[in-house]
Amino acid sequence: MPLGQRAGDKSDSRYCGVEVLDFPAGDGLPAVLTHSLSSAFDFLLAPLVDPDYRPTPGTVLPVAASDLVLSPSQWSSHIVGKISEWIDLDSEDEQLRLDSELTLKQEIAWASHLSLQACVLPPPRRSSCANYARVVNNILQGLTNMQLWLRIPLEKSEPMDEDRDQSDIVDSWEWWNSFRLLCEHSSQLYVALDILSSLPSMNSLGRWFGEPVRAAILQTDAFLTNARGYPCLSKRHQTLLTGFFNHSVQAIISGRSNHNVSQVAEGVLSDTPIRHTLSPYLDYIAYLYQRMDPLPEQERFEINYRDFLQSPLQPLMDNLEAQTYETFEKDTVKYAQYQRAIAKALVDKVSDDEVSTTRTVLMVVGAGRGPLVRASLQAAEETGRKLKVYAVEKNPNAVITLHSLIKLEGWESMVTIISSDMRCWDAPEKADILVSELLGSFGDNELSPECLDGAQRFLKPDGISIPYSYTSFIQPVTASKLHNDIKAHKDIAHFETAYVVKLHRVARLAPPQPVFSFTHPNFPKATNQRYTKLQFKLPQDTGSCLVHGFAGYFDAVLYKDVHLGIEPNTCTPNMFSWFPIFFPLRKPIYIPSESPIEVHFWRCCGATKVWYEWAMMAPSPSPIHNSNGRSYWVGL
Repeated sequence: MPLGQRAGDKSDSRYCGVEVLDFPAGDGLPAVLTHSLSSAFDFLLAPLVDPDYRPTPGTVLPVAASDLVLSPSQWSSHIVGKISEWIDLDSEDEQLRLDSELTLKQEIAWASHLSLQACVLPPPRRSSCANYARVVNNILQGLTNMQLWLRIPLEKSEPMDEDRDQSDIVDSWEWWNSFRLLCEHSSQLYVALDILSSLPSMNSLGRWFGEPVRAAILQTDAFLTNARGYPCLSKRHQTLLTGFFNHSVQAIISGRSNHNVSQVAEGVLSDTPIRHTLSPYLDYIAYLYQRMDPLPEQERFEINYRDFLQSPLQPLMDNLEAQTYETFEKDTVKYAQYQRAIAKALVDKVSDDEVSTTRTVLMVVGAGRGPLVRASLQAAEETGRKLKVYAVEKNPNAVITLHSLIKLEGWESMVTIISSDMRCWDAPEKADILVSELLGSFGDNELSPECLDGAQRFLKPDGISIPYSYTSFIQPVTASKLHNDIKAHKDIAHFETAYVVKLHRVARLAPPQPVFSFTHPNFPKATNQRYTKLQFKLPQDTGSCLVHGFAGYFDAVLYKDVHLGIEPNTCTPNMFSWFPIFFPLRKPIYIPSESPIEVHFWRCCGATKVWYEWAMMAPSPSPIHNSNGRSYWVGL
């Protein structure tokens, strides 16, 4: 039974499991499953094989239950296999090492036979786990549908003073990182985090949101006791768990009950006739889930785009389709900001004394199907200014729609439609105001600088450009899912392409920093080539991390104090026209604790295309990505 109903959330985080600590011999597993399901748990984390088993010749694998005691759908939907915990593939004892390898392969083979969706591997027993990872990597190469979840305790000791030996610091993220690197970033290898009574710092915890965490195993020892004697979690544990819920991570309750509460408890799931001993813990988890705010309408609209890689638009080379126009036109917040900016510009251009005698010439370059034309005319009406509009659009299909709109609205006397590329058109008169919406997710990545440089020749010397300026930003991120999705293409070109993506399962490792800035009009006709190097410093208590690439954003000044953008610290609320951009690294870079990150970015311009190049220099150098625009460019 799901933890509750949360509007817009259809993810796996709605389901909670329970770990079976005692081996359910004989017919025990069906009884345990029935009892757990009737107590509102959704699945079991259950041992598959007798923990006392050691492989000997001729011995039949002592499994917990025959495949016949549960239906195939029950095995698949309600059982996550737990691999024997005694397994130690990096033991100094050769016999134990060999027994462990054979048993692991036998148990995974049995789980595959049962069509289980996942198995939980025991945690590495030591930081050096090369043989364990080698065997798991061999197994992963033969798996098709089953996931392996590596169990990792969530712990990181903090240095108490500068003299402390760094080798004494325990950071379980390092265990995970070593293991997944040895397993070549397998897309079927995930993490199951054991949540203990104490937690590392919030910056350290934040790293895990960019990792493939599938389950948070909450130990009963991690729970406190409230005034009524029921289990509860500390504020920091609550924050962590709700964060995991927002990242589609399932909760699993593990351990013995430490709370002696009555069998008929008051709570969200109290109508269950026979209570599981861990039901009070489930009640509390369900309470936390149900207490979360519903997903905002914008998030529900974007949910299917989460971590979905899209190639950026090529607006000069390609003509947009009607569906793309329609999506952008629904962004009322964006056009409200444009209308505010245009209104302010009109008031500055024409004083109240000149309203009756002065008509402002406004050109919308890249008019599309007319939303900026509408915003301009509404701004003129709002301010009482007279306006003459030129709507310049190169897409002949959009021009057809523009003509229909002008006729429908009766704007023929105010709007002149020009079917032409703005860079080629000879304007009959100079404009007072030049309005465009050529911005991409990275500000200049859809060639706004080149387009507006070509169009500014018909702007008066004292003319106003809306937008006036824009700046791109980047920040380093851990993004395991995005890396694996790009890796699936098995070529370098996809790692040298910038993607538009609704970032979700990412860890943002440092605050964004500005990259390139452009101002319009660019009357000195300064070059649009750019180069910058940036240095990021991670918070001291973060620990080590892995950088898979850089998230990119923009912020634009439309006019004076009216801005528009997606940079996280200043983003325009409830605007959905732009997702961030992602610049991947061909090989993820390991960042030791407290090491700075140095990255170099270039914006290069050629006769027929514009492209970006990027490279890491510290803590270790990467190749220069997309050299000479060989993999990704925007055509002029």
